[in-house]
Amino acid sequence: MNPPITEWRGKRVWIIGASSGIGAETACLLLKQGAHVALSARNRQHLEAIASGFPQAIVSTLDITDHRSVLDSHQHIMAQWKLIDLVLVVAGGYNEMRADQFDLQAANRLLDLNLRGVYHCLDAVLPMLLKQGSGGIGIVGSVAGLSGLPKALVYGPTKAAVINLCEALYIDLRPKNIAVYMINPGFVETPMTAGNDFTMPALMTAPAAAKALVEGVENGDFHIHFPKRFTNWLRLARLLPYRSYFYLIHKVTGL
Repeated sequence: MNPPITEWRGKRVWIIGASSGIGAETACLLLKQGAHVALSARNRQHLEAIASGFPQAIVSTLDITDHRSVLDSHQHIMAQWKLIDLVLVVAGGYNEMRADQFDLQAANRLLDLNLRGVYHCLDAVLPMLLKQGSGGIGIVGSVAGLSGLPKALVYGPTKAAVINLCEALYIDLRPKNIAVYMINPGFVETPMTAGNDFTMPALMTAPAAAKALVEGVENGDFHIHFPKRFTNWLRLARLLPYRSYFYLIHKVTGL
């Protein structure tokens, strides 16, 4: 559904959310394959540690919830590169929340990070991609956005919105020769999942997740999801009638 990528050497990739987890591992993988990578996140120290030893790396700090910060970072990168072949929006957050623990302030913080922050990135890069008439954008959502799940009262809806957004972007951008990648991981061993107090089926390491992400982009996939033995199960479960779906989720999670 997107053009395949056979060679990363010389490609210019901006990874937003590159200081840890999937973003950091993806940056390392692409740098080792010769890509020019701009690493962005809030933690400069972590970014510089990843970039160390790779002269083709750029460090550009930003806060995805701060619109001006994102625009300034994009301007800084474009001043050096002139064009960007691929933008990966990996930054995001998670907190557990159920209906009897609803916290509006916490909900708004997650909306700022997982959804409004993505739109901040789009405002920076869409005019550039459209002017180039080439390149691509990938946004990391989650399989939690495929359907309602326990403890995901706010997280799940933010990721459901990202899924809808990616589908709309593909419809608009692909005819203009711009690739769109909807990236939906399952459970990945990252700082974001470290505090989970429940069993995480098919838990992947961050390097394995980065490898699956990069392979999906190389293949030209629109929907990149992993690990497939878990993500395909959730996709199929979503097709069940609600009575069966809710029973299955309760049975599997005990919640």
